[in-house]
Amino acid sequence: MEEKYTNFWQNGVYKCGKCGSPLICSSDKFKSTTAWPSFRDATAGAIKTRPDYSLGVARTEVLCAKCGQHLGHLFDDGKILGDSHSKAGNRYCILSNVLDFKKKNES
Repeated sequence: MEEKYTNFWQNGVYKCGKCGSPLICSSDKFKSTTAWPSFRDATAGAIKTRPDYSLGVARTEVLCAKCGQHLGHLFDDGKILGDSHSKAGNRYCILSNVLDFKKKNES
């Protein structure tokens, strides 16, 4: 099942659905070969990470730096999964159900 923001391409800012903190600019989103919204970068200081071994595999969990909401995971497979940008590398794999979106020019 595809996530709400996977094929959503409007200009604006993705925000934490719990506290409203701005997390990621839409310009950092890319079309990956996964069913989740994928981003190459995040707003400075908006996201924190920590090791996650919950599935018996080493992963990096991504959390909102302001409220601690689980957002998804960070992987280093961006180039492999469709990002052709010169800054390609990381892929923030973020869950749609923890995001809100504010369109550019929306107050």
